[in-house]
Amino acid sequence: MPLSCHDNLIKIREKVTFTVLLAGNPNVGKSTLFNRLTGLGVVTANYPGKTVELAMGSAHYTGGPEGKDIAFGVVDLPGTYALGAVSEDQWVARRAILEHLGDLVVIVVDATNLERNLFLVLQLLDLEFPAVMALNLMDQARKEKIVIDPQRLSQSLGIPVVPMVAATGEGVPDLVRICLEVLNGKQGAEHRSPIYGDDIEHWIRRVVREMETPPECPRSLAGHRHRHRFRAHSNPPEFGDTLLYGLSPRALALLLLEQDREFLEEAGKMPQGGAILNLVQTAAREIEARHGEAVHLRLARERHGLAGEIADQVEKREKTRPLLSSRLYQATLRPWTGIPILVGVLAAVLVLMYFVGGFLSGAFGTLWSAYLSPAITWAFTGLFGPSLLTRILLWGFDAGIQAALSVGIPFVIPFYFLLAAIEDSGYLNSIAYLADSLMHKLGLHGRAIISLVAGLGCSVPAIIGTRVLTTRRERVIASTLITLSPCSARTAVIMGAVALFVGFGQALGVFGIVLFVTLSAGLLLQRLLPGRSAGLVMEMFPFRVPKLPVILSKTWHHLKDFLFVAFPVIIVGSLVMGWLYETKLMWRLVGPLRFVVESWLGLPPIAGLCLLFAILRKEMALQLLISLAIIQHGAQATNLLTFMTKEQLFIFALVNALNIPCVATMSALARELGWMQALSISLFDMALAVAVGGLVHQAWRSLS
Repeated sequence: MPLSCHDNLIKIREKVTFTVLLAGNPNVGKSTLFNRLTGLGVVTANYPGKTVELAMGSAHYTGGPEGKDIAFGVVDLPGTYALGAVSEDQWVARRAILEHLGDLVVIVVDATNLERNLFLVLQLLDLEFPAVMALNLMDQARKEKIVIDPQRLSQSLGIPVVPMVAATGEGVPDLVRICLEVLNGKQGAEHRSPIYGDDIEHWIRRVVREMETPPECPRSLAGHRHRHRFRAHSNPPEFGDTLLYGLSPRALALLLLEQDREFLEEAGKMPQGGAILNLVQTAAREIEARHGEAVHLRLARERHGLAGEIADQVEKREKTRPLLSSRLYQATLRPWTGIPILVGVLAAVLVLMYFVGGFLSGAFGTLWSAYLSPAITWAFTGLFGPSLLTRILLWGFDAGIQAALSVGIPFVIPFYFLLAAIEDSGYLNSIAYLADSLMHKLGLHGRAIISLVAGLGCSVPAIIGTRVLTTRRERVIASTLITLSPCSARTAVIMGAVALFVGFGQALGVFGIVLFVTLSAGLLLQRLLPGRSAGLVMEMFPFRVPKLPVILSKTWHHLKDFLFVAFPVIIVGSLVMGWLYETKLMWRLVGPLRFVVESWLGLPPIAGLCLLFAILRKEMALQLLISLAIIQHGAQATNLLTFMTKEQLFIFALVNALNIPCVATMSALARELGWMQALSISLFDMALAVAVGGLVHQAWRSLS
């Protein structure tokens, strides 16, 4: 059972002086700042009872008292626009803050979209936790001629504000230094909470008095509104055991007035809970009667108004011609230009994978055959002689590793590099907007395309990412389509088997059939499953130039999973396959598969076993085939056409792409949807793969 975030955080806290939580909207650079601070020393863990992962790590700062090196912990919270606990992302971000997983909250803000980001900042200030604002993307703000006065912004909010560029490291040392000063009481000792409209403040005071802990409120702030609407306080009065999560009475009163379900339930358990809840409901009715909207909507409107007011005071925007990135961004949103751009981007990805992957595949294969394979054969033969054990070991440690180097890594590296570049540029949001109409036809909304695109890299995080979808119906449809989409492992098989040995056009044909089958499955599920898709609500971001360090970091993050997780599986699978082959037991397993594999799919018997072993890792299907070729025809015979036809390679790659997902994907499905649903999706995929593969084989025979 994986460790929870609390377990991992305890281990980190044992070695650090303090811990900071990185909070902020999506796409503001939180993860970039996290990677800048922690490097690659990162662990992830699920929040207890949730599938959302938190990234945690430790960092060092040489600038403490007397120049000492200080270790501190960093926790990257899920990106969220608010703390309303509506989705799992919001729930986990809020819970981490309320449960004091960190000593300080660093609120990462997009300097080019200050007003929108300030809403979350004000919510966090309402909770009255120690905070520092990291005003990120200042380089982009300078390009767009946006001038922000950090000092005035700091005075308006009552917390330190640090201008920075996380991608380059600009301002990051200052951020750490100021965090340390805040924790040591040298900065930000006096916290200031936002002040809202007169009637809201009136009811806040009434609720606080009912809690029998009246705040020390200056008269000047009680009678009229100020342009800078913040109240100062220090050392808020205690509220005894009933003060939830250490919140001040004011913070708790605001949450109750917002009709926060969690805190309403907890308030009801207080000694004076009945009176408090009655007062809160009276306040809600009176505020709604006065403003014509529910109290939580009124408070949200007040926060948005205050955010706009502050942004107007601290920033200036020069009227300039839109940047090239902005014009290109607008072009990707229009169907008549966006669709050709999308087709071009996808084609470029495949072409680059074909040429770069093909070059790396040939280079790795040649080097291994010339130098490493003879040495490994000599070593095992010297140790165990020309025995059965030697032949089995060579399956795993010679042919197995060579297959991984010739098939997996060459195509995984360029794919993850290109996917990281597309993601870092912000183009995924444009794809989501452009695909919204299509996604609705599949029973989804545009945002689901982000999970589907992520599934082209790896199905596991893509399925976990479906938690942002609002209904179980959408999550089932999206998860099913993800399992049918060609992940990087399946793409490696298509490129390594079809593109290299059959032709690039035929490889595109496999992708085309997979796309057609996936869309057809979506249309079928849309009709079969009751319900309807939700509307698209998401924030759009202009393009940004991808940063090479960020791209390399993301590429390595995915590649190391292949190296440290897939490699052992490939070696073990190759050893098992070698044992079955060398002991002749393989042919006993082939029998039950003979009708489907040979008669319906037209594949050699051994191909069925390779497809079966692909349940461990999708690329193992091809890697075991290559291992078989090497064992049968020698180290130089990595050409699969020595024992399979072009038609068979085409069908083999197609069935592998659509077939039952790997064990890791099935586990992710079970975590998100339950084992029964995971089993249903897996059986659906297998039946679909066999049906489509057989139909293609029969069609091929009839045309030849």
